[in-house]
Amino acid sequence: MSRALPKYNKRRVVMIGGAAAVVLSGAVIAGNALAGETSKSGTQNATTKAASPGTVNCPAVAPSLPAIPASAKAEVDRNLTLLNTQISEANKRLVDTVGQGGPNFIQNAILGPLKDKRVATINRIATAIGRTAAKPQGLDSLAPCTLNAVGGAAAATPTASASAAATAQAGGGTGTASGSTAAGTISCPDVASKLPAIPASAKAEVDRNLTLLNTQISEANTRLANTVGQGGPNFVQNAILGPLKDKRVSTIDRIAISIGRTAAKPQGLDSLATCTLNK
Repeated sequence: MSRALPKYNKRRVVMIGGAAAVVLSGAVIAGNALAGETSKSGTQNATTKAASPGTVNCPAVAPSLPAIPASAKAEVDRNLTLLNTQISEANKRLVDTVGQGGPNFIQNAILGPLKDKRVATINRIATAIGRTAAKPQGLDSLAPCTLNAVGGAAAATPTASASAAATAQAGGGTGTASGSTAAGTISCPDVASKLPAIPASAKAEVDRNLTLLNTQISEANTRLANTVGQGGPNFVQNAILGPLKDKRVSTIDRIAISIGRTAAKPQGLDSLATCTLNK
């Protein structure tokens, strides 16, 4: 009896050891499989990141609006928020559809429908303001959006443009030293210096519209930098300088009307609306 027990115990130990080995082997296999999955996931993430579609870039609408009547403020704010929501949805669709469709997929399936939504929303904003004040004109030019591609070259373009703009403002002659990819800058006639004495009752509105003129130029310069190389030879004139002139006509008219309420309305200011491109 005393000799049988050790054999039984030895057999039991062997069986337990074998089971432990099986469990251990299973753990090793599972660990290897898990490691393989992690590597695969990492590869997929890297691929997705490399295929990032960029982001949608749309002109800001709020800075181009006139004074908003109190009765229209809630509706205008709601539609301005909706414009941001539409951009977010378009950016999400860009990510979700990477690699789908042909060369015109983004234009036809994302940017085109986004423009249609923005036209409707911007028109609601103009209509809301127009119920109790002058309806703003030319806002439809803010509806089209463009695609900002991801990558170092795209990010470098605004920097080159900003550098050229700073040089031009400083009076230097090397504003185009960055090469043919530089967008240049937009030059517009100064309006403030051509105005007569501004009545106190009109000063706030005139100042607001003079600020808006500067904002419009800044937005046009940004669009100029973001669309380098796009379109044909008339792209800058048709897509940037033309719409900018229309905005400036409306803004300058508001300045003249504001002054004309309590003083002689200034004439000939529309000649200051046309801007040019400095290369």
